[in-house]
Amino acid sequence: MKKSKLDLREAIVDTAIAIAERSNWEAVRLFDVAAELDITLDEIRVHFREKEDLVDAWFDRADSQMLRAAETVEFMSLPPRERLQLLIMCWLDALAAHRKVTRQMIGAKLEPGHLHIQIPAIMRVSRTVQWLREAAQRDATSVRRALEETALTTIYLATFAYWMQDDSENSQNTRDFLAHKLKYAESLDHLVYSTPHQDTAADATTETQSIHEIPESFESSPLTEPIAQERHAKSG
Repeated sequence: MKKSKLDLREAIVDTAIAIAERSNWEAVRLFDVAAELDITLDEIRVHFREKEDLVDAWFDRADSQMLRAAETVEFMSLPPRERLQLLIMCWLDALAAHRKVTRQMIGAKLEPGHLHIQIPAIMRVSRTVQWLREAAQRDATSVRRALEETALTTIYLATFAYWMQDDSENSQNTRDFLAHKLKYAESLDHLVYSTPHQDTAADATTETQSIHEIPESFESSPLTEPIAQERHAKSG
């Protein structure tokens, strides 16, 4: 039975990954992929202009899995920092079954003299970060948006680099690494941008009974949820 265009495209990527697992990504040749699928090179060309496009397709899968994770009601109930944690780890988990090959793909992009590959790779990173912000429903603007994008790009790349060498069960070390980076970024963000916001009447009554008086209002920063909600959750 002839494969649909989408099925054939996915089969080409899967076959290239399988060949790389048996050898390495550098050894993958499109004519070998065609031979294993019993198709022509021209049929591959319809979907991929060159071998490097297979790498983009591989990372597109991670983007897609990350975005699907944001479609649940449970996701939207998470605080912003936890949304970012979940999204980045979903992106990495999509690649985890072939971590070695993924590492080889990145290594090939970083080889000297491959500027024609490296420049598009920079755009690829930017695109993933933009989808990350959209999925997490980040709505900062102007300077705050630029700073947030820079911070998220740095955290995403640092976590990706850490993950590629992580052999802990379920990438737990990477999860801890990411959680630490996001918490630190959230603290800096709150320090720079926080201003008072109005507490609820119930919170205000509770807080006035404590020894330390807390201001009645503060504004949540771009990477934080209202702290009053966290206090209420803990007290409940």
